[in-house]
Formats: sequence, structure tokens, C-alpha cells
Amino acid sequence: MDNDALRSMNWRERLYIIIFFTNTPAGKRFDTWLLVVIFASLVVVMLDSVALYSDRYGGLLDSLEWLFTGVFLIEYLVRIYCHPEPRKYIFSFYGAIDLLSVVPAFIALLFPDAEYLLVVRAIRMLRVFRVLKLTQYLSQANFLMVALRGSKQKIIVFLLSVSTMVLVFGTLMYVIEGPSRGFTSIPISIYWAIVTITTVGFGDIVPQTPLGKAVASLVMITGYSIIAVPTGIFTAELATAMRSDSLQQRCPTCEKLSHEANAAFCSRCGTQLFKRNDPDSDRSQGSLERQSD
Repeated sequence: MDNDALRSMNWRERLYIIIFFTNTPAGKRFDTWLLVVIFASLVVVMLDSVALYSDRYGGLLDSLEWLFTGVFLIEYLVRIYCHPEPRKYIFSFYGAIDLLSVVPAFIALLFPDAEYLLVVRAIRMLRVFRVLKLTQYLSQANFLMVALRGSKQKIIVFLLSVSTMVLVFGTLMYVIEGPSRGFTSIPISIYWAIVTITTVGFGDIVPQTPLGKAVASLVMITGYSIIAVPTGIFTAELATAMRSDSLQQRCPTCEKLSHEANAAFCSRCGTQLFKRNDPDSDRSQGSLERQSD
């Protein structure tokens, strides 16, 4: 949208375009400065949680926090005012986040410990995708979503298998070690099996009998052998998703995106999708052009 079209609108329409869209210089500047204010407010909240800064600059930090709260409150009210459907904005995701960025400051007046709920403003940093237009990163994220959907069943089977192993090892250790050695119940023993098979190893519960140590060694080896399984499944699906995307070619005429793997022409309008680089075809095409001349 150009500046002339923006000037022809009334104030409410201008505010709507500037605040909710980034396809104008004013809209980009607005969202950029909004991100700066959000980041500054987060810094103030974090500094206020440090006793050294809170004791020395408590008054200044409180004043800055109320200043930021006032800015966000005005922004929230302006968004409601200029939106064509205020109810739709209020109950939208970003509308809820904008409200949550203001409410905790007033709750803190009644409950001082609630002031640290103000870090919910970090979620508002999601607007950076609208400001910077990181479409290339979002498109790459689609590969991850496709890979996750493709590997969902395999990962579920893997998790069920690991859960069965954890249940068996935990019950076995409860029988071998017993409550006197820290394995006070089957759930506690299952917790130990999870910690061990994931190679975390907190060390709060350890086997003491020779048979228990042997079983623990088996659990550790099993953990190392299965830790790469979900990574391999996801990597294979990710490679498949990226390879499938490389076979897609947008039609220059009708802009259809999905085509068959070996398609040379669009199935919708018949437009050629790929230009041939065959020298023989180039020479024959040149001879035809000379004959026509």
C-alpha cells in the first residue's frame, strides 16, 4: 500500500493499517518501536528480580514499569478502537497476549509477588515475524512440521516400546533391590529406570547389590543403543520432506504448486514447467527459426 492511499483514509483506518499491518513504512516503524519497548520492559522486570538492583533502583524500576504498562494499555485500547471487529481482536491470540501484558501490573498492586507474571510479554516478541517478514525461516519450519507428521506413528511406537522397557526394568529393580535400598515403590523404581535409560543419571537412587548393578549396566547400554533411534526416524522423514519439496515447481501461468514428480507440463493449464537444456533441441529449434525466416 502506497502513502497516497494511506492519506486518503480516515484516522481510524490509518491506525488500523499502521498497527495491524507491516506493508507500510509507518507500520514497520510502529512494530519495530513496539518490539524495542517490549524488550525494555522485560529488562526492567528481570532487573527488578535481582535484589541488588531492586534495593538500589527500586523506585526508578517501578516508575519505568508503570510507564511501560501505560504504553501497553494505550496500545491495547487503540487496537480495540481501530479494529473493524473489536470483539474478534479481543478474543484472538494476540489480543489475549496484549491483555495479559497489562493485567499483571494491576494484579501486582494486590499481590506483590505476582509482578513477575509480567514476563508473559516475552510472548509478544512473536510479532518479530511480522516485522522482519522471516518467510524463508517459516517456510523451512514447514519442513519440520511435515517431518514430525510423517514420523508420528514411528515415534509413538518407539515411545511405547521404551515405556514398556522402563516398566519392566523398574519393576525388576524393585524386586531385586527393595525398599531398604531406596527403591521404595514401583513408581520410584520406574523413575530410576527413566533417569538411567536416558543417560541422565541423577544419582539420588543407586543399586547396591551385584545383581542390581548388573541390571543397571544393562539399562545403561540399552539407553545408549536406543537414544539415536528417534533422531534417525526424524532425520529420514525430514530428508524425504525436503526431497519432495524440491520436486515441486510453481506453474508460471496458473501458479499451481503441486505436480507429479516427472511432470514437464502443468496438468491444469499445460504450461511447460522446466526448460530443456538439450543442445540437440536447441539446434533444431534454431534451424526451425531460420527456415521460418
